[in-house]
Amino acid sequence: MSALAVAFKLIGYALAGLLVIGNLVSLLSISMGGFLTRDPNRVLNHLPRWSKSFLINELLAVGGIIMLLPFYWMMVTAFKDSRTAAASPPIWTPIRYEYEVVPPGGGNPIKIVELEVAKQKGQLIKVVPVDKYEFKQTDSGGYVSTHQIADPAAIFMVDPDKVVEKKVINLNLDNFRRAWYKPEDSTRGQVNFLTYFWVSIVSSAIATGGTLITAALAAFAFARLEFYGKNFLFYLVLGTMMVPGQVLLIPNFLILSKLHWLDTYAALTVPWLTSVFTIFLMRQFFMTIPTDLWDAARVDGISRFRYLWQVVVPLSKPVFITAGIFDFLNNWNSLLWPLIVTSTPGRRTLMVGLQNLNEEAAAEFHMLMAASCFAILPVVIIFFFMQRFFIEGIARTGLK
Repeated sequence: MSALAVAFKLIGYALAGLLVIGNLVSLLSISMGGFLTRDPNRVLNHLPRWSKSFLINELLAVGGIIMLLPFYWMMVTAFKDSRTAAASPPIWTPIRYEYEVVPPGGGNPIKIVELEVAKQKGQLIKVVPVDKYEFKQTDSGGYVSTHQIADPAAIFMVDPDKVVEKKVINLNLDNFRRAWYKPEDSTRGQVNFLTYFWVSIVSSAIATGGTLITAALAAFAFARLEFYGKNFLFYLVLGTMMVPGQVLLIPNFLILSKLHWLDTYAALTVPWLTSVFTIFLMRQFFMTIPTDLWDAARVDGISRFRYLWQVVVPLSKPVFITAGIFDFLNNWNSLLWPLIVTSTPGRRTLMVGLQNLNEEAAAEFHMLMAASCFAILPVVIIFFFMQRFFIEGIARTGLK
Protein backbone atom coordinates (compact mmCIF):
# COMPACT_ATOMS: atom_id res chain seq x y z
CA MET A 1 0.00 0.00 0.00
CA SER A 2 1.42 3.41 -0.95
CA ALA A 3 2.27 6.12 1.59
CA LEU A 4 -0.53 8.34 0.25
CA ALA A 5 -3.13 5.61 0.84
CA VAL A 6 -1.83 5.11 4.39
CA ALA A 7 -2.08 8.87 4.99
CA PHE A 8 -5.70 8.88 3.78
CA LYS A 9 -6.58 6.08 6.20
CA LEU A 10 -4.82 7.73 9.15
CA ILE A 11 -6.63 11.00 8.54
CA GLY A 12 -9.96 9.16 8.33
CA TYR A 13 -9.30 7.28 11.58
CA ALA A 14 -8.28 10.51 13.33
CA LEU A 15 -11.44 12.35 12.25
CA ALA A 16 -13.63 9.41 13.26
CA GLY A 17 -11.92 9.28 16.66
CA LEU A 18 -12.48 13.01 17.25
CA LEU A 19 -16.16 12.67 16.37
CA VAL A 20 -16.60 9.71 18.73
CA ILE A 21 -14.86 11.51 21.60
CA GLY A 22 -16.85 14.70 20.99
CA ASN A 23 -20.14 12.82 20.92
CA LEU A 24 -19.33 10.94 24.13
CA VAL A 25 -18.46 14.17 25.93
CA SER A 26 -21.62 15.89 24.63
CA LEU A 27 -23.80 12.97 25.71
CA LEU A 28 -22.16 13.03 29.13
CA SER A 29 -22.89 16.76 29.40
CA ILE A 30 -26.52 16.22 28.42
CA SER A 31 -26.90 13.42 30.97
CA MET A 32 -25.32 15.45 33.76
CA GLY A 33 -27.41 18.50 32.80
CA GLY A 34 -30.63 16.47 32.96
CA PHE A 35 -29.64 15.00 36.31
CA LEU A 36 -28.77 18.37 37.84
CA THR A 37 -31.77 20.31 36.57
CA ARG A 38 -34.30 17.50 37.16
CA ASP A 39 -36.02 18.79 33.99
CA PRO A 40 -35.10 17.16 30.64
CA ASN A 41 -36.76 20.02 28.74
CA ARG A 42 -34.25 22.50 30.18
CA VAL A 43 -31.17 20.41 29.51
CA LEU A 44 -30.09 22.33 26.41
CA ASN A 45 -30.33 25.64 28.26
CA HIS A 46 -27.88 24.41 30.90
CA LEU A 47 -25.37 22.79 28.57
CA PRO A 48 -21.92 24.40 28.31
CA ARG A 49 -21.51 26.72 25.36
CA TRP A 50 -18.81 24.57 23.79
CA SER A 51 -21.08 21.50 23.92
CA LYS A 52 -23.92 23.33 22.15
CA SER A 53 -21.54 24.63 19.51
CA PHE A 54 -20.13 21.16 18.94
CA LEU A 55 -23.57 19.61 18.44
CA ILE A 56 -24.71 22.37 16.09
CA ASN A 57 -21.50 22.27 14.07
CA GLU A 58 -21.69 18.48 13.89
CA LEU A 59 -25.24 18.60 12.49
CA LEU A 60 -24.20 21.23 9.94
CA ALA A 61 -21.13 19.17 9.02
CA VAL A 62 -23.24 16.04 8.46
CA GLY A 63 -25.65 17.99 6.26
CA GLY A 64 -22.74 19.50 4.32
CA ILE A 65 -21.13 16.09 3.80
CA ILE A 66 -24.39 14.68 2.47
CA MET A 67 -24.72 17.55 0.00
CA LEU A 68 -21.07 17.36 -1.10
CA LEU A 69 -21.03 13.56 -1.44
CA PRO A 70 -22.17 13.48 -5.12
CA PHE A 71 -19.60 16.15 -6.00
CA TYR A 72 -16.87 14.20 -4.19
CA TRP A 73 -17.89 10.99 -5.97
CA MET A 74 -17.70 12.75 -9.34
CA MET A 75 -14.22 14.12 -8.60
CA VAL A 76 -12.89 10.80 -7.27
CA THR A 77 -14.31 8.78 -10.17
CA ALA A 78 -12.72 11.19 -12.65
CA PHE A 79 -9.29 9.96 -11.47
CA LYS A 80 -10.08 6.23 -11.64
CA ASP A 81 -9.80 3.78 -14.50
CA SER A 82 -12.63 1.78 -16.06
CA ARG A 83 -12.07 -1.14 -13.71
CA THR A 84 -12.19 0.76 -10.40
CA ALA A 85 -14.92 3.16 -11.58
CA ALA A 86 -17.36 0.25 -12.01
CA ALA A 87 -16.22 -1.67 -8.92
CA SER A 88 -18.81 -3.00 -6.49
CA PRO A 89 -18.79 -2.16 -3.64
CA PRO A 90 -17.67 1.32 -4.70
CA ILE A 91 -14.15 2.56 -4.02
CA TRP A 92 -14.13 5.96 -2.30
CA THR A 93 -10.55 6.93 -3.08
CA PRO A 94 -8.98 7.86 -6.45
CA ILE A 95 -7.46 4.45 -7.12
CA ARG A 96 -6.48 2.97 -10.45
CA TYR A 97 -4.51 -0.04 -11.68
CA GLU A 98 -1.04 0.27 -13.16
CA TYR A 99 0.72 -2.42 -15.15
CA GLU A 100 4.46 -3.05 -15.26
CA VAL A 101 6.57 -5.52 -17.17
CA VAL A 102 10.23 -6.13 -17.84
CA PRO A 103 10.98 -5.11 -21.47
CA PRO A 104 12.27 -7.78 -23.90
CA GLY A 105 15.82 -6.48 -23.66
CA GLY A 106 15.82 -6.80 -19.87
CA GLY A 107 16.36 -4.11 -17.28
CA ASN A 108 14.03 -2.45 -14.79
CA PRO A 109 10.23 -2.87 -15.08
CA ILE A 110 8.47 -0.14 -17.01
CA LYS A 111 4.87 1.08 -16.89
CA ILE A 112 2.87 -0.06 -19.90
CA VAL A 113 -0.52 0.31 -21.56
CA GLU A 114 -2.16 -2.89 -22.79
CA LEU A 115 -3.31 -2.48 -26.39
CA GLU A 116 -5.12 -5.80 -26.54
CA VAL A 117 -6.13 -8.69 -24.31
CA ALA A 118 -5.20 -12.33 -24.68
CA LYS A 119 -7.96 -14.36 -26.31
CA GLN A 120 -6.31 -17.71 -25.59
CA LYS A 121 -4.16 -18.94 -22.75
CA GLY A 122 -0.48 -18.48 -23.44
CA GLN A 123 -1.08 -15.95 -26.24
CA LEU A 124 1.18 -12.89 -26.31
CA ILE A 125 -0.38 -9.42 -26.19
CA LYS A 126 0.64 -6.03 -27.57
CA VAL A 127 1.74 -3.39 -25.07
CA VAL A 128 3.41 0.02 -25.28
CA PRO A 129 5.27 2.12 -22.66
CA VAL A 130 3.09 4.77 -21.05
CA ASP A 131 5.30 7.61 -22.27
CA LYS A 132 4.92 6.34 -25.87
CA TYR A 133 1.10 6.44 -25.76
CA GLU A 134 0.41 10.09 -26.56
CA PHE A 135 -2.18 12.40 -28.07
CA LYS A 136 -1.52 13.15 -31.72
CA GLN A 137 -3.45 14.94 -34.45
CA THR A 138 -4.50 13.14 -37.60
CA ASP A 139 -5.91 14.53 -40.82
CA SER A 140 -8.68 12.48 -42.40
CA GLY A 141 -10.08 14.07 -45.54
CA GLY A 142 -9.46 17.60 -44.29
CA TYR A 143 -10.97 16.89 -40.84
CA VAL A 144 -8.26 17.22 -38.18
CA SER A 145 -8.87 15.24 -35.02
CA THR A 146 -6.88 14.32 -31.93
CA HIS A 147 -6.46 10.72 -30.81
CA GLN A 148 -4.42 8.86 -28.24
CA ILE A 149 -2.04 6.85 -30.43
CA ALA A 150 0.78 4.47 -29.59
CA ASP A 151 4.18 4.96 -31.20
CA PRO A 152 4.44 1.97 -33.59
CA ALA A 153 8.19 1.68 -33.01
CA ALA A 154 7.68 1.27 -29.24
CA ILE A 155 5.09 -1.53 -29.37
CA PHE A 156 6.27 -4.95 -28.23
CA MET A 157 4.76 -8.34 -27.33
CA VAL A 158 4.74 -9.78 -23.81
CA ASP A 159 3.34 -12.74 -21.97
CA PRO A 160 0.30 -11.52 -19.96
CA ASP A 161 1.34 -13.75 -17.06
CA LYS A 162 4.49 -11.64 -16.65
CA VAL A 163 2.59 -8.35 -16.37
CA VAL A 164 2.59 -7.06 -12.77
CA GLU A 165 -0.62 -5.36 -11.65
CA LYS A 166 -0.54 -2.65 -8.96
CA LYS A 167 -3.31 -0.65 -7.29
CA VAL A 168 -2.14 2.92 -6.67
CA ILE A 169 -3.54 6.30 -5.69
CA ASN A 170 -3.99 8.19 -8.95
CA LEU A 171 -3.92 12.00 -9.16
CA ASN A 172 -2.84 12.48 -12.78
CA LEU A 173 -4.99 14.10 -15.45
CA ASP A 174 -5.06 11.31 -18.05
CA ASN A 175 -8.84 10.90 -17.88
CA PHE A 176 -9.36 14.64 -18.31
CA ARG A 177 -7.14 14.71 -21.38
CA ARG A 178 -8.93 11.71 -22.87
CA ALA A 179 -12.36 13.19 -22.15
CA TRP A 180 -11.30 16.54 -23.64
CA TYR A 181 -10.47 14.93 -26.99
CA LYS A 182 -12.94 12.03 -26.87
CA PRO A 183 -15.70 13.70 -28.98
CA GLU A 184 -13.21 13.93 -31.85
CA ASP A 185 -13.03 10.14 -31.91
CA SER A 186 -16.70 10.07 -32.95
CA THR A 187 -17.63 9.22 -36.52
CA ARG A 188 -20.23 11.99 -36.40
CA GLY A 189 -17.67 14.75 -36.82
CA GLN A 190 -17.75 16.14 -33.27
CA VAL A 191 -15.30 18.73 -31.95
CA ASN A 192 -13.34 18.79 -28.72
CA PHE A 193 -14.55 20.48 -25.55
CA LEU A 194 -12.71 23.73 -26.24
CA THR A 195 -15.26 24.59 -28.94
CA TYR A 196 -18.16 23.51 -26.75
CA PHE A 197 -16.78 25.65 -23.93
CA TRP A 198 -16.43 28.70 -26.14
CA VAL A 199 -19.98 28.43 -27.50
CA SER A 200 -21.42 27.93 -24.02
CA ILE A 201 -19.51 30.84 -22.49
CA VAL A 202 -20.38 33.28 -25.30
CA SER A 203 -24.07 32.34 -25.52
CA SER A 204 -24.53 32.24 -21.74
CA ALA A 205 -22.77 35.58 -21.24
CA ILE A 206 -24.83 37.32 -23.95
CA ALA A 207 -28.12 35.86 -22.70
CA THR A 208 -27.31 36.69 -19.08
CA GLY A 209 -26.29 40.28 -19.85
CA GLY A 210 -29.39 40.85 -21.98
CA THR A 211 -31.63 39.37 -19.29
CA LEU A 212 -30.21 41.64 -16.59
CA ILE A 213 -30.81 44.75 -18.73
CA THR A 214 -34.37 43.93 -19.79
CA ALA A 215 -35.31 42.64 -16.34
CA ALA A 216 -33.96 45.78 -14.64
CA LEU A 217 -36.07 48.01 -16.90
CA ALA A 218 -39.23 45.98 -16.36
CA ALA A 219 -38.66 45.55 -12.62
CA PHE A 220 -38.11 49.28 -12.13
CA ALA A 221 -41.34 50.06 -13.97
CA PHE A 222 -43.32 47.62 -11.83
CA ALA A 223 -41.63 48.74 -8.59
CA ARG A 224 -41.61 52.54 -8.85
CA LEU A 225 -43.58 53.87 -11.81
CA GLU A 226 -47.32 54.45 -11.68
CA PHE A 227 -49.38 53.65 -14.77
CA TYR A 228 -52.78 52.26 -15.58
CA GLY A 229 -53.09 48.48 -15.17
CA LYS A 230 -49.66 48.05 -13.53
CA ASN A 231 -50.73 45.33 -11.11
CA PHE A 232 -52.75 43.50 -13.76
CA LEU A 233 -49.78 43.49 -16.15
CA PHE A 234 -47.44 42.33 -13.38
CA TYR A 235 -49.68 39.39 -12.49
CA LEU A 236 -50.09 38.64 -16.19
CA VAL A 237 -46.29 38.49 -16.57
CA LEU A 238 -46.03 36.22 -13.52
CA GLY A 239 -48.74 34.00 -15.00
CA THR A 240 -46.48 33.18 -17.96
CA MET A 241 -44.22 31.28 -15.54
CA MET A 242 -46.90 28.58 -15.39
CA VAL A 243 -46.64 27.93 -19.14
CA PRO A 244 -44.39 24.88 -19.71
CA GLY A 245 -41.33 25.69 -21.76
CA GLN A 246 -41.91 22.66 -23.99
CA VAL A 247 -45.12 24.28 -25.30
CA LEU A 248 -43.08 27.13 -26.77
CA LEU A 249 -40.48 24.99 -28.53
CA ILE A 250 -42.31 24.61 -31.85
CA PRO A 251 -43.51 28.27 -32.13
CA ASN A 252 -40.04 29.58 -31.28
CA PHE A 253 -38.42 27.18 -33.73
CA LEU A 254 -40.74 28.31 -36.54
CA ILE A 255 -40.04 31.97 -35.80
CA LEU A 256 -36.27 31.42 -35.88
CA SER A 257 -36.63 29.43 -39.08
CA LYS A 258 -38.50 32.30 -40.76
CA LEU A 259 -35.77 34.70 -39.62
CA HIS A 260 -33.03 32.33 -40.91
CA TRP A 261 -31.43 32.30 -37.45
CA LEU A 262 -31.14 28.55 -37.02
CA ASP A 263 -27.66 27.26 -36.21
CA THR A 264 -26.45 30.74 -35.15
CA TYR A 265 -25.61 32.48 -31.90
CA ALA A 266 -28.84 34.47 -32.28
CA ALA A 267 -30.85 31.26 -31.92
CA LEU A 268 -29.01 30.46 -28.70
CA THR A 269 -29.37 33.92 -27.14
CA VAL A 270 -32.26 36.06 -28.46
CA PRO A 271 -35.13 33.90 -27.10
CA TRP A 272 -33.53 34.08 -23.64
CA LEU A 273 -32.87 37.81 -23.37
CA THR A 274 -35.51 38.16 -20.67
CA SER A 275 -36.68 36.15 -17.68
CA VAL A 276 -39.91 36.49 -15.72
CA PHE A 277 -38.28 35.11 -12.58
CA THR A 278 -35.49 37.72 -12.82
CA ILE A 279 -38.06 40.48 -13.25
CA PHE A 280 -39.88 39.33 -10.13
CA LEU A 281 -36.63 38.98 -8.15
CA MET A 282 -35.44 42.47 -9.07
CA ARG A 283 -38.84 44.05 -8.54
CA GLN A 284 -38.99 42.69 -5.00
CA PHE A 285 -35.48 44.00 -4.30
CA PHE A 286 -36.15 47.43 -5.83
CA MET A 287 -39.14 47.82 -3.53
CA THR A 288 -36.82 47.57 -0.50
CA ILE A 289 -34.95 50.71 -1.61
CA PRO A 290 -36.31 53.71 0.37
CA THR A 291 -38.88 55.74 -1.55
CA ASP A 292 -37.26 58.90 -0.17
CA LEU A 293 -34.46 58.48 -2.72
CA TRP A 294 -37.01 58.33 -5.53
CA ASP A 295 -38.86 61.40 -4.21
CA ALA A 296 -35.61 63.34 -3.85
CA ALA A 297 -34.57 62.38 -7.38
CA ARG A 298 -37.89 63.61 -8.77
CA VAL A 299 -37.51 66.93 -6.90
CA ASP A 300 -34.00 67.36 -8.35
CA GLY A 301 -35.36 66.70 -11.83
CA ILE A 302 -33.40 63.50 -12.47
CA SER A 303 -34.85 61.39 -15.27
CA ARG A 304 -36.11 57.87 -14.64
CA PHE A 305 -33.25 56.28 -16.59
CA ARG A 306 -30.62 58.30 -14.76
CA TYR A 307 -32.14 57.39 -11.39
CA LEU A 308 -32.22 53.71 -12.37
CA TRP A 309 -28.61 53.50 -13.58
CA GLN A 310 -26.99 55.88 -11.08
CA VAL A 311 -28.96 55.17 -7.90
CA VAL A 312 -30.88 51.89 -8.10
CA VAL A 313 -28.32 49.75 -9.90
CA PRO A 314 -25.37 50.58 -7.57
CA LEU A 315 -27.57 49.84 -4.55
CA SER A 316 -28.81 46.58 -6.09
CA LYS A 317 -25.48 44.88 -6.72
CA PRO A 318 -26.42 41.78 -4.65
CA VAL A 319 -29.62 41.09 -6.58
CA PHE A 320 -27.91 41.65 -9.92
CA ILE A 321 -25.23 39.12 -9.01
CA THR A 322 -27.83 36.68 -7.65
CA ALA A 323 -30.00 36.98 -10.77
CA GLY A 324 -26.90 36.77 -12.96
CA ILE A 325 -25.84 33.49 -11.33
CA PHE A 326 -29.33 32.02 -11.78
CA ASP A 327 -29.60 33.13 -15.42
CA PHE A 328 -26.06 32.06 -16.30
CA LEU A 329 -26.68 28.66 -14.71
CA ASN A 330 -29.95 28.19 -16.62
CA ASN A 331 -28.29 29.01 -19.93
CA TRP A 332 -25.18 26.98 -19.12
CA ASN A 333 -27.23 23.87 -18.31
CA SER A 334 -29.56 24.20 -21.30
CA LEU A 335 -29.64 21.03 -23.41
CA LEU A 336 -32.95 20.68 -25.25
CA TRP A 337 -33.01 24.10 -26.92
CA PRO A 338 -29.40 24.07 -28.28
CA LEU A 339 -29.98 20.51 -29.48
CA ILE A 340 -33.03 21.64 -31.49
CA VAL A 341 -31.83 24.93 -33.02
CA THR A 342 -28.26 23.91 -33.90
CA SER A 343 -27.10 21.31 -36.38
CA THR A 344 -23.31 21.71 -36.68
CA PRO A 345 -20.88 20.72 -33.88
CA GLY A 346 -19.24 24.15 -33.97
CA ARG A 347 -22.48 25.81 -32.79
CA ARG A 348 -23.42 23.39 -30.05
CA THR A 349 -23.00 23.95 -26.33
CA LEU A 350 -21.17 22.05 -23.66
CA MET A 351 -24.25 20.14 -22.51
CA VAL A 352 -24.80 18.84 -26.03
CA GLY A 353 -21.16 17.78 -26.06
CA LEU A 354 -21.70 15.88 -22.80
CA GLN A 355 -24.73 14.18 -24.32
CA ASN A 356 -22.67 13.13 -27.35
CA LEU A 357 -19.93 11.83 -25.08
CA ASN A 358 -22.51 9.89 -23.07
CA GLU A 359 -23.61 8.13 -26.25
CA GLU A 360 -20.04 7.45 -27.39
CA ALA A 361 -18.59 6.35 -24.02
CA ALA A 362 -21.60 5.16 -22.04
CA ALA A 363 -19.65 2.42 -20.24
CA GLU A 364 -16.61 4.59 -19.41
CA PHE A 365 -17.86 6.19 -16.20
CA HIS A 366 -14.49 7.68 -15.35
CA MET A 367 -14.42 9.65 -18.59
CA LEU A 368 -18.01 10.84 -18.15
CA MET A 369 -17.17 12.09 -14.66
CA ALA A 370 -14.06 13.86 -15.96
CA ALA A 371 -16.16 15.58 -18.64
CA SER A 372 -18.76 16.51 -16.02
CA CYS A 373 -16.00 18.27 -14.09
CA PHE A 374 -15.47 20.47 -17.15
CA ALA A 375 -19.14 21.48 -17.07
CA ILE A 376 -19.38 22.21 -13.35
CA LEU A 377 -16.02 23.96 -12.89
CA PRO A 378 -17.01 27.45 -14.22
CA VAL A 379 -20.20 27.46 -12.14
CA VAL A 380 -18.29 26.52 -8.97
CA ILE A 381 -15.69 29.23 -9.61
CA ILE A 382 -18.37 31.89 -10.17
CA PHE A 383 -20.28 30.93 -7.02
CA PHE A 384 -17.07 30.76 -4.97
CA PHE A 385 -16.19 34.37 -5.74
CA MET A 386 -19.78 35.69 -5.70
CA GLN A 387 -21.28 33.76 -2.78
CA ARG A 388 -21.28 36.76 -0.43
CA PHE A 389 -23.41 38.83 -2.81
CA PHE A 390 -25.52 35.78 -3.67
CA ILE A 391 -26.47 35.14 -0.04
CA GLU A 392 -27.08 38.85 0.58
CA GLY A 393 -29.34 39.09 -2.45
CA ILE A 394 -31.40 36.08 -1.38
CA ALA A 395 -31.65 37.33 2.19
CA ARG A 396 -32.80 40.85 1.30
CA THR A 397 -35.12 40.08 -1.59
CA GLY A 398 -38.76 40.54 -0.63
CA LEU A 399 -38.02 42.26 2.70
CA LYS A 400 -39.47 45.72 3.39
